[in-house]
Amino acid sequence: MAAPMIPPAHAPAFLAAHGWGDAQILPLAGDASFRRYFRVVDGARQAVLMDAPPPHEDPRPFIAVAEYLCDQGLNAPTIIARDLDRGLLLIEDFGDVRLRETVDEKLHTETDYYAGLTDLLVHLHARPAMDGLPVHGLEQWLDEVMLFSDWYCPALEIEVDRDAFRAAWEKVLAPVEADGLPRVTVLRDFHAENIMLVQGQDGIAHFGLLDFQDALVGHPAYDLASVLEDARRDVSPAVEAAMLARYQSVTGQNIEAAYWALAAQRNTRILGVFVRLWKRDGKPHYRSFQPRMWGLLERDLAHPALVPVRQWFDANVPASKRAEAWT
Repeated sequence: MAAPMIPPAHAPAFLAAHGWGDAQILPLAGDASFRRYFRVVDGARQAVLMDAPPPHEDPRPFIAVAEYLCDQGLNAPTIIARDLDRGLLLIEDFGDVRLRETVDEKLHTETDYYAGLTDLLVHLHARPAMDGLPVHGLEQWLDEVMLFSDWYCPALEIEVDRDAFRAAWEKVLAPVEADGLPRVTVLRDFHAENIMLVQGQDGIAHFGLLDFQDALVGHPAYDLASVLEDARRDVSPAVEAAMLARYQSVTGQNIEAAYWALAAQRNTRILGVFVRLWKRDGKPHYRSFQPRMWGLLERDLAHPALVPVRQWFDANVPASKRAEAWT
């Protein structure tokens, strides 16, 4: 079940110890994990309190990745104070202007904003990958798609051959693993609801990055697929095609086949994750995202590089168990 948005009992003492003793603590957001966020307001200044309670959460990866991203010239929150034993961080507040709502309200800005995000990835991928991050490669991709067979299929009473499912994906993903492109820092949850628009900043610094604590070292196509095939908002196919072309033109890398394969892998994983969040974690609202996820996956499966996986889905998952089941 989702944790109630009540500050932890030790939060006031933590804030007081770091000069924020008179501040108000206001609910801000929760997410798919055990983490919760509160806005801390003290007169004209404000910050964000992250509650990442142990043993479920560990704030150290967030700190390490935030510092790495700042070192690379990107805009991640500054760490103001920390209590690692209790899982509390006080971090920079990027404000309330989020990319998702901004673009939805002003659709004419979509191309420009997503061009900026594509340029941000080009900038990040031109720098050495962060040391010490877990590898995100073939074995991890295959393990992740099994969330579909292990959570989605049982929930919809679909009986499948897990080995055949994994084998179909291996045929598609093994060439991506072997394509020879440099491996980069992958933010993993790079999408419109994790990107703030920071006032007073221009260029790629205008984008305030959040929710990057699960960063990995992996394929350069992954985060591009994450932001263009967004589980939470519809990115127009024209913008998706333009940004894929933009990335390839600037970097000189052909990521076309890898893009569609990893987009399909990610969307298949998410279909399973959202069922798990509903069934195991008591978060039924994630069911509402499933029709969009199916729409994205159906587009991915139409690509010639996805033939083995498309054939598996056609043989095993009828239309009544796809988007139709959630509408």
